[in-house]
Amino acid sequence: MEITISGPDNFNFKRTALSHGWYDLPPFHLDNETWTLTRVIDLHPNRPVTATIRGDRTSIRVSVARKLGKRASAKVIRDARHMFRLDDDMTSFYESVRHHPEFRWIAESGAGRLLRAPTVFEDLVKTLCTTNCSWALTSKMVAALVGALGAKTEDGRGSFPTPESMASVDETFYREEVRAGYRAPYLKELAERVASGTLDVESWLESDLPTPALNREIRGVKGVGQYSAENLLRLVGRYDGLALDSWVRAEFAKKHNGGRKASDKKIARSYKRFGEWSGLAFWCDMTRNWISGDEDGGKW
Repeated sequence: MEITISGPDNFNFKRTALSHGWYDLPPFHLDNETWTLTRVIDLHPNRPVTATIRGDRTSIRVSVARKLGKRASAKVIRDARHMFRLDDDMTSFYESVRHHPEFRWIAESGAGRLLRAPTVFEDLVKTLCTTNCSWALTSKMVAALVGALGAKTEDGRGSFPTPESMASVDETFYREEVRAGYRAPYLKELAERVASGTLDVESWLESDLPTPALNREIRGVKGVGQYSAENLLRLVGRYDGLALDSWVRAEFAKKHNGGRKASDKKIARSYKRFGEWSGLAFWCDMTRNWISGDEDGGKW
């Protein structure tokens, strides 16, 4: 079964698929030779389905191995639109970068849509798994969660675990099986709060709180610091913060400071001109070379 989903005129499938490290964490998998993104989509209470997603300048095509009913098809479409940010209005952002020659490529190539998970819960768990560790360890932790707690598709892949499944195991599991270290109690508590309904992380997508207030609310989750909060804010559509970590600091030093370490204040000043879009302009600048000019497909 194949579902075609229309996208906006300024959509760039490749730039979106490769925009953010999530493409490298299960239940995502990107084949950047065929430019196919695989994703396991949860259809609870039914068995999840493996979807293969390809795209072009106007749409994405989602293929699944079995025939889906109306409700399941609607869930696949909703998740795909959400993951690829097809309903995000990028007009203001593109207008802001067009005024600066060195950033004009962003609008011309259709960059700026950051791949995200179907749920804020998954984005938050993965963000917690990126803090104070290597990417290799992040990958191992996420793979362990999906492998042990995710529902299985017909081809044996795992979906991302639900809050209920993560809440059902004890802290020892997170320490010994996931190797989450100091994050173990944080993951356990987060899952319990979300599963019980005492914390509604999905509401952050539509929150009318000012960004600083929403930032404080997110940082109320144990284990979430300023970097984690600003990273998650980007995934819910708030781009004020830069989400500075060791990788982007080193990348900025290499690209714009002659290889010398730059202060966080200097980095912030460099993107202040973009206002509410400063964090997105910064991220696009730091990741520009993730796709070469030939692969970028020209002016999308």
